[in-house]
Amino acid sequence: MRSTRDDYRQQGLRKKLVDTIKAKGINNEKVLQAIGSVPRHFFLDSAFEEASYEDKAFPIGEGQTISQPYTVAYQTQLLELDKPYLKVLEIGTGSAYQAVILAELGAMVYTIERQKKLFESNREFPLLKKYHSLKMFYGDGFEGLPTYGPFDRIIITAAADKMPAKLISQLKVGGKMVIPFGDHDKIQQMLRLTKQADGSVTEERFEEFSFVPMLGGKSN
Repeated sequence: MRSTRDDYRQQGLRKKLVDTIKAKGINNEKVLQAIGSVPRHFFLDSAFEEASYEDKAFPIGEGQTISQPYTVAYQTQLLELDKPYLKVLEIGTGSAYQAVILAELGAMVYTIERQKKLFESNREFPLLKKYHSLKMFYGDGFEGLPTYGPFDRIIITAAADKMPAKLISQLKVGGKMVIPFGDHDKIQQMLRLTKQADGSVTEERFEEFSFVPMLGGKSN
């Protein structure tokens, strides 16, 4: 069961969290403001409410986790959401915390979840209904959403051990994809890919992280 109460105590804990991730190198003020505005404890089971503003990942069911806030902020910063209404495809809705951070930053968010229970839980989550720029889909993340593309940005919130060609094809020329890439049983490298006019991508390498695997298909 999710918590629905947000008081001065939680707001104070969010301020401390912002200070923590700022000290770790997150310097985009809009990203920091979004992290400080969104009640992370709403996206966790109430059993984790006391610890929800620690910079840690927590389980959310179905073998999935909500990423630590630093990771969320890091990927968001790499996306370079430098203007409003950018179309962003997110692969792996999970708790929907990352999707809401993107929506807070003015993005038009299209997010896919392969776990039916997580998708249905988010669909009934009252907080998400206020974000009219956020659209949720139940499906295979490797397939993307070609009907709604092309996208200005794509963010992948699970570890990919192969380049998702279908997703790259749904990226606009000049668009950027942020993806943790590497073997599932090892540490992954965070990459930022930029789509070129000839369909190829340039690659930038950043820090190493550990994500749950990106899986194909849909789970009932």
